[in-house]
Amino acid sequence: MIKYLTWAIIPLALALVAGTFLNPNPAAAASAAEINRDVKSALQTLYAKSSSAMELGEKAKGILVFPGIVKGGFLVGGQYGEGALLKGQKTAGYYNTVQLSYGLQAGLQKYGYVLFFMSDSAMNYLDKSDGWEIGVGPSIVVVDIGAASSATTTTLQSEIYAFFFDQKGLMAGLGLQGTKITKIDK
Repeated sequence: MIKYLTWAIIPLALALVAGTFLNPNPAAAASAAEINRDVKSALQTLYAKSSSAMELGEKAKGILVFPGIVKGGFLVGGQYGEGALLKGQKTAGYYNTVQLSYGLQAGLQKYGYVLFFMSDSAMNYLDKSDGWEIGVGPSIVVVDIGAASSATTTTLQSEIYAFFFDQKGLMAGLGLQGTKITKIDK
């Protein structure tokens, strides 16, 4: 009985995740002002926890901030969030991040992440791509906030650095592989 119930739940979970994360209700989407406010707050939180992130931020060509990503799943999972690209202190565009996954997983989680673009070529790739799948294009180094305390901008030599922050909820693992980032209008 449980075996058949599990197979009945999989299509339902897939439909729910796809509907929630791939085609979110535009009426529920954040406004540009809300995203800008959340991006500023998220960066302040990250910089307070990591001086390396602050140092990278000062030297970055662009900073893509996703302050509130929701990730959930049961066998089939997905995540969705909206954020903004900062060049200098100004918003240069708005983006969303989407990821679908399958496998042994269960839970719900909210978190944020920041991508620091350190080179002109990495920025050009983001600007010219019509939706960027992480894992294709410039390489990204995920920096653990705890380990980042020993890193400096002289020891960090990659094109893009990712910092995760403000994890809440229960779901194993964070990763960027297979995540698609797409420019959106606000």
